[in-house]
Amino acid sequence: MGLIPEYLREINIQSVMLRFVLAALFSGIIGVNRGKRRRAAGLRTHLLVCVGAAAVMMVNQYTCEYIGYDGDIGRLGAQVISGIGFLGAGTILVTGKRHVSGLTSAAGLWASACMGLAVGIGFYEAALIMCAAIFIILCTLEKFDENYIKTSREFTIYAELDRDVPLSRIIKEIRKDGCRIGSLDRVEMNIASLNSFVFVLETANGDSEKDAVIDGLRNTEGVLFVEEF
Repeated sequence: MGLIPEYLREINIQSVMLRFVLAALFSGIIGVNRGKRRRAAGLRTHLLVCVGAAAVMMVNQYTCEYIGYDGDIGRLGAQVISGIGFLGAGTILVTGKRHVSGLTSAAGLWASACMGLAVGIGFYEAALIMCAAIFIILCTLEKFDENYIKTSREFTIYAELDRDVPLSRIIKEIRKDGCRIGSLDRVEMNIASLNSFVFVLETANGDSEKDAVIDGLRNTEGVLFVEEF
């Protein structure tokens, strides 16, 4: 704690400038990572959330030090933490049956807001550690999460069948290789000789099981076309 000059923990022009710069820098590191991955919340969103949270805490500290407010110093910060939930909820999307995306973006925004609160109150050490921790979690643990923690993977295939092929035959072929059918939708087409379907499938063994299902369908009598998308 002694590495930071005491005047930088007080409200003055130097500390205000430093806090805004650090809030932008730390949140920018996280935001660039999310933007490269085409996530719902990217660079600008993380910047605005973190800088705004930092400003709230500086206003909070200013009212206590210079206006003489003797109430709860964490009151405004608490409103940021609860209010950021509305923004985070906007990044969560239900894209299919039992499939939700955007939870990591929402959690990242919440963490970015908390990081901004730490910077805004002058707790630079915590903000720096938070920035490093969030970056490591988002960058290095994604593949670990996908490869070792998530046992069920989802993929979508489009299939065109001869109109005389019973759907039960296709379902049996899919389940033979251990896949589960998450959802099944029929695609309306103006071709009387065939039926088209979109299958959302879940597999526990990754690409090997997925390839086996697709190859099995392609070799099934009456299946005219199969493609993953």
